Amino acid sequence: MRRLLAALCLLTAALWAAPVLAQTRSQLGPLCTTETTPADQMVDACTKIIALKVFKGEQLATVYFWRAVGWNKKGDYAKVIADTTEAIRLKPTQAVYNLRGSAYYDKGDYDIAIADFDDALKLGPPSGIIFHNRGNAWRGKRDYTKAIADYDAAIKADPKSAFSFQNRGISKEALGDLDGALADINQAIRLDPTLPQPLINRTSIWRAKGELDRAIADGSEAIRLAKEKPPVNIMTPPNSVLISGYTHRALAYEAKGDYAHAREDYNATLAIVASDAISKANQATAKVRLSLVTDATAPIPRDAPSPATQPAAAPAPQQTGTAPAPSPAPAVRGTRMALIIGNGGYAHVKALPNPPNDARAVAKSLRDIGFTVSEGVDLDRAAMQKMTRDFLRDAARAQVALVYYAGHGVQVEGHNYLIPVDVELKPGANMTEAMIDMDAIMAGLDDQVRTNILIFDACRNNPMAQKVASAGTNRAIEGASGLAAPTSLGAGATLGAGTLIAFATAPGQVALDGEGANSPFSAALSRHIGTPGLEVQQMLTRVRAEVVSSTKNKQVPWSNSSLLGEVYLAEK
Repeated sequence: MRRLLAALCLLTAALWAAPVLAQTRSQLGPLCTTETTPADQMVDACTKIIALKVFKGEQLATVYFWRAVGWNKKGDYAKVIADTTEAIRLKPTQAVYNLRGSAYYDKGDYDIAIADFDDALKLGPPSGIIFHNRGNAWRGKRDYTKAIADYDAAIKADPKSAFSFQNRGISKEALGDLDGALADINQAIRLDPTLPQPLINRTSIWRAKGELDRAIADGSEAIRLAKEKPPVNIMTPPNSVLISGYTHRALAYEAKGDYAHAREDYNATLAIVASDAISKANQATAKVRLSLVTDATAPIPRDAPSPATQPAAAPAPQQTGTAPAPSPAPAVRGTRMALIIGNGGYAHVKALPNPPNDARAVAKSLRDIGFTVSEGVDLDRAAMQKMTRDFLRDAARAQVALVYYAGHGVQVEGHNYLIPVDVELKPGANMTEAMIDMDAIMAGLDDQVRTNILIFDACRNNPMAQKVASAGTNRAIEGASGLAAPTSLGAGATLGAGTLIAFATAPGQVALDGEGANSPFSAALSRHIGTPGLEVQQMLTRVRAEVVSSTKNKQVPWSNSSLLGEVYLAEK
């Protein structure tokens, strides 16, 4: 859930120490400079003071700071940044750098946020508040070791900082230390039982441990507290706590098989206005999961068997064209699941001979190492959509989810799409509706209690140019910009065991279909993916080396990972 954002327990305004002020609040206007003033009134009052053109220098910087506080209350982070930037120009202070850094954090610009927090620490004495905020930004970058170090410093400065204990617990959970995370979250709850945020975080820990009733109970109490006493901290993005509470409880209900309550919570999540990046990511997940549980015909059993009693995975029926076979049985916790699709028999663009072979080879390799596999070949849109949705629904209770796709893929306005065999790629408003949105797959899998591996042996080119069907012996629709290459895994990316995305070739390059029965990438992948004791990133390194060699440097596979530890697809 890219993302539960824990807010600061102390007001940034507390950093605006009295010596900084060259005038009293009464001189500047109490509505503008009082942290309890409603946001609209604060912004209006400060705007009127600025319009008077009476104050200059440090005094005017103070007014801009307080108007930025008002914008922050409203969740308008662009205006927070504009006003704090002007305040810094007039008079740089620790407080204003901290506030601007927090706004950049809420926008998901973690590197800029860290730079601002660094500058804040240079301008004044060590501050637990700023250490805490910088820890949040390191956590946003998935550098949990640095995040924990900053939370340690924040706790040393203020041993009663419930939020610092909470966020340190989140970081420990991300590193797989569930017991250490639980200890920190419990301490946060002891320090302040009225806070909903620690309870929301404990919800995800209970889910990771498989204790779904406890997860639901904590989520319910968190939602009650958030409604009873909405957070007043100016650093907490508006509505972020309720959005997180509903999303986490919905995931627990869904994992338990209670689709009715899950739907209610997902609908509640989407009915709330989101302002920050993490809340928007939670809503993206809620939108996908809501559609999945709404379409579900057979809910997951409430009391699923333990992984120890799970029968050995058998080959799943292959799906071809418009005659989809039944989806696999619902997964139980501990299951390793894979969705494998190979599309080559295109009707309206250049056909690709190898993706069906690639899909079969990779599917066999995964079944051989114990994955439950859903396999589809030459799927039209209806069949591809059904198979994908069935997989995403069942993956709610999986420990590892792997998606492999071979065939045509395109980028449209920065979004990646996978291409069913019946799609006509013609420019138009409805073109993307006929394709499968890769972002929707990622949002549906986004959950901090599961490892996600996504592998795409697809073309990386834009179909919108005129040469739509001009491809030769490669997986390109036409030689253009390629699939969008994520510089990160997105604002809502998984915080837990992590996500790895691998592409058959580098951004903007052509993924070759190959002259043999398989593409160079998939041939290497199927050979190495089942190697016992080979960590997944080491496995991809071997695949990369083999592809570079076999293509004489024409194709270099590329990957982006937020995996936090070693992941073995074939056990040691």
